[in-house]
Amino acid sequence: MKDCLSSCEKGEEEAMRLLCLLQLVCLVGCSDSRRRDWAHHGAPMFADLTVHEIKAVRAYLHGIPELDLTDARSKTLQKNSILLIELHLPKKHEALRALDRGQAKPQRQARVVIQFGKKTKPSITEYIVSPLPSPNSHVVKTFKGDRPIRFESRPITAAEYEHMHDILVKITTKAHKLLFETTGGFSFTNCSDHCLTFSDIAPRGLGPGERRTWIMLQKSVEGYFIHPVGFEVLVNHQDLDPERWTVEKVWYNSKYFDSVEELVEKYESGDVERVKLPEHNADDLYSTYIPRGHSNTPTNIHGPKLVEPQGPRYQVDHNFVEYSGWSFAYRVRSTAGLQVFDLRFNGERIAYEISLQEAIAFYAGDTPAAMQTKYIDAGWAMGSSTYELAPGIDCPEIATFVDLYHYFDTDKPVLHKNALCIFEMTTAMPLRRHFNSNFKGGYNFYGGLENTVLVLRTTSTVYNYDYIWDFLFYQNGVMEVKVSATGYIHATFFTPNGLHYGTKVYNYVLGNLHTHLIHYKVDLDIAGRENSFESLDLKFVNFTNPWSPRHFIVQSKLHKTEHKTERSAAFRFGKKFPRYVHFYNPNEKNKWGQQKGYRIQFNSHAHSVLPRGWREENGISWSRYPLAVTRHRESEATSSSIYTQNDPWEPVVSFEDYIRNNEDIVNQDLVAWVTVGFLHVPHSEDIPNTATPGNAVGFFLRPFNFFDEDPSLASRSTVIVRPGQDGKPKVQRWTPEVIGHCVTNKPFFYNGTYAGV
Repeated sequence: MKDCLSSCEKGEEEAMRLLCLLQLVCLVGCSDSRRRDWAHHGAPMFADLTVHEIKAVRAYLHGIPELDLTDARSKTLQKNSILLIELHLPKKHEALRALDRGQAKPQRQARVVIQFGKKTKPSITEYIVSPLPSPNSHVVKTFKGDRPIRFESRPITAAEYEHMHDILVKITTKAHKLLFETTGGFSFTNCSDHCLTFSDIAPRGLGPGERRTWIMLQKSVEGYFIHPVGFEVLVNHQDLDPERWTVEKVWYNSKYFDSVEELVEKYESGDVERVKLPEHNADDLYSTYIPRGHSNTPTNIHGPKLVEPQGPRYQVDHNFVEYSGWSFAYRVRSTAGLQVFDLRFNGERIAYEISLQEAIAFYAGDTPAAMQTKYIDAGWAMGSSTYELAPGIDCPEIATFVDLYHYFDTDKPVLHKNALCIFEMTTAMPLRRHFNSNFKGGYNFYGGLENTVLVLRTTSTVYNYDYIWDFLFYQNGVMEVKVSATGYIHATFFTPNGLHYGTKVYNYVLGNLHTHLIHYKVDLDIAGRENSFESLDLKFVNFTNPWSPRHFIVQSKLHKTEHKTERSAAFRFGKKFPRYVHFYNPNEKNKWGQQKGYRIQFNSHAHSVLPRGWREENGISWSRYPLAVTRHRESEATSSSIYTQNDPWEPVVSFEDYIRNNEDIVNQDLVAWVTVGFLHVPHSEDIPNTATPGNAVGFFLRPFNFFDEDPSLASRSTVIVRPGQDGKPKVQRWTPEVIGHCVTNKPFFYNGTYAGV
């Protein structure tokens, strides 16, 4: 090939030049095909465990006598049992050998969490089990710094909830008369359609090693989250023998009591002010979805629907997706949720991993439950809260729906039907367009390109809140990461002092203010693994006007800052944030000599939830930074863990450790850690529950000199209209003229003229 190229360069025979050109075209085409095949070949590395693999892992571990495992759902807490089984990701450099060279994929492995509650000193251990699908070995998985996992930091399980229900039976039996008289005839037991239920609050205590939970009672009706009754109790359930659990405090109507007996005694003697809730009226349930009020929308016809006139334009093969130049593999991690791997556009990798890491909602309030509520949702295994999606509501009817399987606090894999969807949609907004007026009542040309995107979507219903997780892929090489919040607000019993911490949204109901923060890992590989990072801002410059020396020019000038270390690239909330944050490959340039890059553009209103270093804030040190940039390390795979919720004070995973060593980030394999979010001050329109408009945040990955021109020029959906010599518009298009009967049977038409009337 060298000789051939040399001949071409010397300008020898025309036939030789043509031969060289054909060979080069073949090489490019073959290379593109090979890269696509390697991406497809490597995608299964990132696929979630199959049912067969999960069962094989469980059987293998249950067959090891020294582990002494029993069923997770048995009611006793003094047992050894499996809490979690999920995929253990391969090391990046091993995965890249398969993705970039087509070599053999590394063996599949499982991550397993085992609770040893039967030991003299109970503990939690994580294991890596391999190889799959026929495991025969296991090794202990450790965290950075070999931090131990406190047994008290484990997520709460169904078995523990059973015992929590049992102690609430005892508590509410003692307080039956009080509850029955003040709630309009509701009780915790023997209640038919007038039952009470409960919500439990986390973290479970005020320091490491504690397991004390505030529990608040609510009316068990549709949308019980916004039906608090004003009774909250603090239960100490640290002991693995539930008979030793104790009640430490009781809160009722703004007053604290040392026991249920004390509250009941003072209630009977009239020393406690009674609050009587209205009688329950099932026909006037403010938390229901049943329509009420006057509607101006016709009810006998459906609204607009999304259609695919000639069928889908994307391909899905197991967990490998291709669309309009994009390709990627995906999974839904049981602990934290949606992830994509090996994200490529036109065969070039843009990111190795983009993954949801954590979601938190930190509250404020006047009741003890409200002031203690600091939800850290990976601790509730939010990735396994992926319930069925409704066609036509959660996703368009035309979407591809995918089943998911999870193994968390169970004894067999749990099937979540239609829990993920993939679809292409129009945004009803042109990707770009221009009307070129001739300023004489006509035009020179009109050009436009419809904007269609591929959407990868799943949801997490973590108790009261529903998060809709979206990854969107645009035709011009842009990717959007978005979360939309809906579901019910977390409400507490209204007290006058509560108005400092929220809004009265119904009788005796306070909607508590809270901040949502969402954390993502973005492992960018821009034209390779050797990347650098810079921020771009503007500075005013003042100089003499060269064509009028008596005057001055004041204008903006581009100011670039190269960030050479991790600390330099960790931007704190409350500090000025750069206008552009840019990741680029110093060694690769586009046709115009610009370094190939991508930038992250934020759509967020996030801010800190607690002062730096204040108690629970230590567990979410990632929340200090809207953006932090680190070097890729296998020991820094995630920014949070399932144990942070119940031990945020001394967390197993501390994100601050990732930047403490202040490593060099010039021409390195870089990871961006992105925090987005918003403040939610509940309001009356959050009844019955929170709507998505205005409650969506996220970020864009936008090419910045990565391409030589807009790659969506390749789209054949472009339409160009020019006036013909006969005065009639001449339409140029590359797709069928008629869309189809389900949309319109009329051909595209555009006139373009304008005139006075």
